[in-house]
Amino acid sequence: GFFDRLLFLLHILLLGEIRKTTHGTEIINGKKVPDRLMLYVASVQNNKGQHMCGGFLISEDFVVTAAHCDKLVVLGTHNLEKVDDGTMRYNVTRCKHPDFNSVASGNDIMLLKLSKKVQLNNKVQPIQIPKGEMKVKDKAKCRVVGWGYTRAGGKVSNVLEMAEVTLTNRKECKTKWKSLKLDLPNNVICAGGHNAKAGFCKGDSGGPLVCGATAAGIVSFNRECDPNIPNVYTDVSKYVSWIKKIQAVIHLHFHKCS
Repeated sequence: GFFDRLLFLLHILLLGEIRKTTHGTEIINGKKVPDRLMLYVASVQNNKGQHMCGGFLISEDFVVTAAHCDKLVVLGTHNLEKVDDGTMRYNVTRCKHPDFNSVASGNDIMLLKLSKKVQLNNKVQPIQIPKGEMKVKDKAKCRVVGWGYTRAGGKVSNVLEMAEVTLTNRKECKTKWKSLKLDLPNNVICAGGHNAKAGFCKGDSGGPLVCGATAAGIVSFNRECDPNIPNVYTDVSKYVSWIKKIQAVIHLHFHKCS
């Protein structure tokens, strides 16, 4: 209603800094993910076991996340209150993209090599990534997944949620971000804008943008939950050869990225 719109407007005005970007995903207008679906989603956590980012399993021992994320991985649960440290928590070797400097400049992708292979079962399964560079279709419907906040100013949800988002034309996305004095980096996919009702906000970068049965994007950044500015995802298809190279190198050099 009117009061909600007024609060939202005040919130935007109070944010001040026009170039401020928010890392992560707060799944807004999402719905709970059934336990038997999306068994590839990982929680990337800090040393205290606090959820910091999302991620997704692409093989028995590799998880993909955003480059600015943390270093412990939890797999095999949709409920972060139900984590068995002995069987669900993994130490990792972090392989950040070498050209990553900041989310605003792109290359926001990191490969995490798990300390031991995951037991694939009815709780954990990998998701496929693109086989090579691919062009996503404008206006395609995809899903974003995460444990992020469920509303601005809220707190991290312990329950995994997903929301449907619509992909946005790159040219239009570039123009919208240009108006905020930010040049859109290369190798990204945009979704939302146009007063989108669902999407991500903050608290959970690194989670997957799922198009069909493929992890097409990685949640990277957005504009303080503004529904008119498209959310930005790293385009996984542009990094397939880098992912394959790191997977090969790390097996040869025993947990060293290069």
